[in-house]
This record gives sequence, C-alpha cells and structure tokens, in this order.
Amino acid sequence: MRIMGLDVGSKTVGVAVSDLMGWTAQGVEIIRIDEEKEEFGLERLAELVKEYEVEKFVVGLPKNMNNTIGPRALASQAYGKMIAEKFQLPVDYQDERLTTVQAERMLIQEANTSRAKRKKVIDKLAAVMILQNYLDITSKSL
Repeated sequence: MRIMGLDVGSKTVGVAVSDLMGWTAQGVEIIRIDEEKEEFGLERLAELVKEYEVEKFVVGLPKNMNNTIGPRALASQAYGKMIAEKFQLPVDYQDERLTTVQAERMLIQEANTSRAKRKKVIDKLAAVMILQNYLDITSKSL
C-alpha cells in the first residue's frame, strides 16, 4: 500500500510518498498553494495520487510544544478533512513538532546548502520526515 505524506503550510504543501512496501519515504515535490485565496493545489494532488496509486494520506499535525492544537494544526486538520472527502481515502495525522527545524538542521549540516536552496526543498524534506516517522511507528506496532 502506498502512502502519501503531506507537510501543509499556508503557501506550500510538501509531498512525499512511501515505497510499495511501506518502509521508506521519498520526497516528491512542493505544491504551491494560497490558503487566503482558497487555492489548495488539489488538481496537482489528484495527479500525484493517481500517478503513485496512493491509498492513504498522512498529514503532519504541527501541535504546540505543550501538546495543544493551535491555528496551524487546525488548518492542517481542515486540509486533511478536505482531501479525505475529495479523494475518499483515509487520512491519518502525524505529530510533526520540530520536523521543519530538524529538516533545516539536516540541510545545513549534511548538505551545507545556502538559505535560498534550503527554502526550495525544506517542505519536501519535512514531508519525508513526517511520513518516515509515521512508517517507523506503524511498522513497530505490527
């Protein structure tokens, strides 16, 4: 079963997919969106769902550090509900606290990339980390 991981922001959605065995996550792309204009990139997402034969979504849930749900987490939940209705596929949520920070740190330390280059890939890498964390946790519970 192939799973799609999403890092949902107000301007972009980072996209990752699992391999067919559900062991590893690979970055796919960053979809430009605009929450204020209610442009959610659903057309492109539909193309990717079809191309990768996705059977489930995992949406990053950016909880506050004290484990409460704030405005960004509510926006991620709203996006999850919207895609669940549109694609008729299950949606799980994965706590994503600090994944963007981890992704940026990794890009600085491992890849030694400039700030401009990091900005272009950070959301995709965060989506990979969200999905990989989900895959690791769910494989342990099997």
